[in-house]
Amino acid sequence: MPKSKRDYYEVLGVAKGASDEELKKAYRKLAMKYHPDRNPDSKTTEAQFKEVKEAYETLTDPNKRAAYDQYGHAGVDPSMGGGFGGGGFNGGGGFADAFGDIFGDIFGQGGARHAGPQVYKGADLRYNMAISLEQAAEGYTTQIRVPSWSNCKPCQGTGAEPGSKAEKCSTCDGHGQVRVQQGFFSMQQTCPKCRGTGEYIPKPCKTCHGSGKHKEQKTLEIKIPAGIDDGMRVRSVGNGEPGVNGGPSGDLYVEVRVQPHKVFERDGSDLHVQMPISFAAATIGGEIEVPTLSGRVEFPIPEGTQTGKTFRLRNKGIKGLRSTLVGDLFVHVVVETPVKLTDEQKKMLQNFDESLKTAGDKHSPQQKGWFDGVKSFFS
Repeated sequence: MPKSKRDYYEVLGVAKGASDEELKKAYRKLAMKYHPDRNPDSKTTEAQFKEVKEAYETLTDPNKRAAYDQYGHAGVDPSMGGGFGGGGFNGGGGFADAFGDIFGDIFGQGGARHAGPQVYKGADLRYNMAISLEQAAEGYTTQIRVPSWSNCKPCQGTGAEPGSKAEKCSTCDGHGQVRVQQGFFSMQQTCPKCRGTGEYIPKPCKTCHGSGKHKEQKTLEIKIPAGIDDGMRVRSVGNGEPGVNGGPSGDLYVEVRVQPHKVFERDGSDLHVQMPISFAAATIGGEIEVPTLSGRVEFPIPEGTQTGKTFRLRNKGIKGLRSTLVGDLFVHVVVETPVKLTDEQKKMLQNFDESLKTAGDKHSPQQKGWFDGVKSFFS
């Protein structure tokens, strides 16, 4: 015994007195949900999609809907002895119109045909530029050579061999696009013959091979703003490749690479420097010269400075690209051990070391703490 059909209004989830707009809205939602292309692994959605389609097709046809409301499925199903002509996929425009609308929703394309050739923006270009840390901090202006395009002189930009001309594409009739039928759907695609231009060149120019453009070089002035960091880009509008069919040119992106510095390491707006100092300076303290991007500055080192100690010099870093504040300079002290000593110097150090030992642990608090820790560990 064949399975009984569900009520069409129930299938669409609308009331019996639903308007055409309500039917259309319900159908679009369900069609997108159950369409087989969106559910390739499901074995049930295809049947559900057909059920939704059948319900919508019937209820959007005035004659079929009237018969269905009076007689139920027997009034519209030919196998039950009823049914009316007309309607269907092309009847009344109802199903076809809604189907065209959801086509755009599912595939991201509009159902309306575009008149004339399609206009495309030109491709963007990238230029890699290496600059120093000083140039990144202060800003930098330079000139670069990049590709440019001008109209081909022999064909005057038409792309056709002199004495000939482009003709309207016979495949797309000059529209630049063609429609391809795939099952229930009608898809709009770029014409394969004219590639969207709407014109076909029987005899391409031998100089430019039909492009109408001649590639050359031009000089651009590029301004690198102060504070730019490694990996950032500067955009030069309209200096990319030319557009298609009168479309705008692409853009040029200058990608900045800040080269490693011999002295400083950058961390955003801050700078870091490893500062070696002598054993004597670390012991008794004093003034030392610290390098900055703007020159050397005097900085006091306190008595008894240990290696690894970090000092902060405010506003001696870099002003950020999008900030009014200047970063800081962090000085990391490295106490340098003397090398290649003379016998006399070694003797002096030995005497000095003996004098420290006779004074107990007060001169070496870190060493005492370390030994105390070792003793407690093994005890």
